[in-house]
Amino acid sequence: MTAVNEFSYVRAELEASRPPPGSQVGVVGWMRENLFSSILNTILTIVGIALVVLIVPPLVKFLLIDAVWTGQNREACLGPGVGACWPFVHAKFGQFIYGFYPGSERWRVNIVFALGAILLVPLLVLSWPGKRLNAILFFAVYPVVAFILLTGGNINAKAFLLERFGFVHPFTGDVMVMGVNLTFWVDYLLTTVIFMALAWLVGSLVGAAKGAAQTAFWIFLALGIVIFACDIDFGLPHVETRQWGGLLVTLVIAVTGIVTSLPLGILLALGRRSKMPIVRLLCVVFIEFWRGVPLITVLFFATYMLPLFLPAGTNPDGLLRALVGVALFSAAYLAEVVRGGLQAIPKGQYEGAMAVGLTWSQMMRLIVLPQALTLVIPSIVNSFISLFKDTTLVLIVAIFDFLGQLRAAFTDPNWASPVTLYTGFAFAGIVYFLFCFGMSRYSLFVERRLNTSHRH
Repeated sequence: MTAVNEFSYVRAELEASRPPPGSQVGVVGWMRENLFSSILNTILTIVGIALVVLIVPPLVKFLLIDAVWTGQNREACLGPGVGACWPFVHAKFGQFIYGFYPGSERWRVNIVFALGAILLVPLLVLSWPGKRLNAILFFAVYPVVAFILLTGGNINAKAFLLERFGFVHPFTGDVMVMGVNLTFWVDYLLTTVIFMALAWLVGSLVGAAKGAAQTAFWIFLALGIVIFACDIDFGLPHVETRQWGGLLVTLVIAVTGIVTSLPLGILLALGRRSKMPIVRLLCVVFIEFWRGVPLITVLFFATYMLPLFLPAGTNPDGLLRALVGVALFSAAYLAEVVRGGLQAIPKGQYEGAMAVGLTWSQMMRLIVLPQALTLVIPSIVNSFISLFKDTTLVLIVAIFDFLGQLRAAFTDPNWASPVTLYTGFAFAGIVYFLFCFGMSRYSLFVERRLNTSHRH
């Protein structure tokens, strides 16, 4: 028999885990991993800390420590070592938000802001119930309500449409039934039927005739409801858009551009990938044209050149022309973003959808587009942020947005001081940062929620 070594040892249980080194966990570990993991990162960290020390203390000193918080005019902001002149912002705050909107009617703007926030929050919360109803309220009902509140309604849209686009009808004049212009609605019904037929013919080329006709019907139904609602006299004083300004105009242009350009960009992206040469060519020409000119050029053309090409007596509202130009310009860029997402979808997804018998429209709506849009969420939000900041360009065509109202306020001699200019632009920077940073953070939240980064 083999003798048992009296010095042998057999462990009866596992050794307890030892704590990790202190240099690899906690604050020290995080700093070593993220700030000082290499020579280059160490240098960049030191440079970044130096910039923070160089910029942040003087900025805090100007905006908070040495700032003036109370005062009635420029006298409060004069003197050596005076910081930001916040009484100027307080005195002009209403102008920054509403522009030249009548003071007695600003409650209408406040209601529009409040309704927008109430309807937007449920859309942003992914787990909120009743998404479909909330989306209908926000994208279909809210724009009509906002338009009526901001303008006052009663714009007599029927008279303009009858004058410019009326079809031949069996009546020799306007036929009124219980106060309703039957002539107009007969024309409108004929227009709806004609466009539904055209949509059915075009949709039949790609196997989506029924869907195209239904889409045309719902569009004209929604437009008819809008026309009917806008012609109702709600007893609100009319406020022209040239009296709008400030943050109101910035949000109107940004929100309208975002909501309008995304679906239009999706259609253009699908059209550019279409197998029909004419559709593909038209979409390519549209996209490349709008992407090939600066937004300032688009705004100049829409404001000063477009009326020259319209029939005599036709002069669309200046803000409306800017909205259309911004929406088309942004749609061209979003079309390329969406097209990139479509190209990233594996071919097997298309083949699998066709294998289970889905039509082209079903395949795009249920399989391809959700994946493509999920992949390009960062790029889409980046386009939205750029659009929000580009709204400042409307000042070139005499539309006073938030930044335009700020610059107009600088001309008030009652607040002329050496620090007024810096205070105003600091306030504007804070406002733009809050909106843009909020959109950026929300996109990161959605991206993580949908796991678009595919990180494990």
